[in-house]
Amino acid sequence: MKIYITGYGLISAIGVGEKETLDALKNERSGIATGKKEETKAYKVGEIALSNEELKTKYKLRTDGSRTALLGMVAAKQAFEGHLISDEIKTGLISGTSVGGMDISEQEYRNYLNNENHNPENYKHHSSGVSSDQIAEELGINDFINTISTACSSAANALMMGARMIRSGMLDRVVVGGTDSLTSFTISGFKSLMIFDADWCKPFDNSRKGLNLGEGAGYIVLESEKSLAITKKQPVAQLTGWSNASDAFHQTASSPDGQGAQLSMLEALKVAGLKPTDIDYINAHGTATPNNDLSESQAIKSVFKEVIPPFSSTKAFTGHTLAASGGIEAVFAILAINNGLLYPNLNFSEVIEETQLTPQLSFEEGKTVKHVLSNSFGFGGNNSTVILSRVD
Repeated sequence: MKIYITGYGLISAIGVGEKETLDALKNERSGIATGKKEETKAYKVGEIALSNEELKTKYKLRTDGSRTALLGMVAAKQAFEGHLISDEIKTGLISGTSVGGMDISEQEYRNYLNNENHNPENYKHHSSGVSSDQIAEELGINDFINTISTACSSAANALMMGARMIRSGMLDRVVVGGTDSLTSFTISGFKSLMIFDADWCKPFDNSRKGLNLGEGAGYIVLESEKSLAITKKQPVAQLTGWSNASDAFHQTASSPDGQGAQLSMLEALKVAGLKPTDIDYINAHGTATPNNDLSESQAIKSVFKEVIPPFSSTKAFTGHTLAASGGIEAVFAILAINNGLLYPNLNFSEVIEETQLTPQLSFEEGKTVKHVLSNSFGFGGNNSTVILSRVD
């Protein structure tokens, strides 16, 4: 059974929607800068300039929610635009997030400490699942709603779960992706791991020091052939391959040899019925941490041998958007396929000593891009790979 993609939407530090995003990518304009908010001002982050109230007003959001939920609504509404709810089509939403409504909880706790208008009712936004419910409410979806929280692989795993539910006949159509906002909790957590870069991150560079965090959301709409026959939507791409594999090496670090990443990529290729040589571009996880980029480089070499396709990390544009990254980068993959694009790996100057791999260094147009492999790796060795392909 084929899994078709009939819609996509995203919001990140480089823009909202396709036009703004492509303009930033083409002009190699990063969205990473010194943060403007109290919790981000000491760091280089991929921060979205719009406030919560501006998001609600500009994008006509009816549903209240945390910043995580609001960002998700903006991207999911883009993806689901023109998709009508029908009793004939079982429609679901599967959303990945790592922080949920943490931003509201943090503000309420500050109010409590300062004796300022503390409202305990607002803690109800805290649960990750609440943001999914609110996004689904905004879209009018109620057949099935689920939340995945597997750190940085969450959105990719949402894509996989959606595809499996369509194949099993449990759903006909599903909105899948992820959303995350920047919070004090997130920043403090990554600071404790000592994997921040005080400057702009350098994915796959020998002198890389760590990541820049970001916020955003990305969603795509998956449909079965049955659903397409009813909706008459025009597919923009296909989800052809997916896999999740755990290397169970460490609570936060990837295995040095990239064993889990290798398994994930190989199994995704098997599901898609493709050979490594069929892949035209790899959107790598590429967090710019010493551990991840070495591990992923080793895995890419192991899977693709001597014929390594163009690869790059787009996190030097958006920052690492955590649970949202697999959704945002799935949209990047669709744009690459439909426009014949390869994206540059910003801030690169020197190959990693152990692997000697050079990523894609410039924005290129007019390329033949039929199949894109996208990696998303989470803490605990939760490695996920999806493959997006041109419509036959």
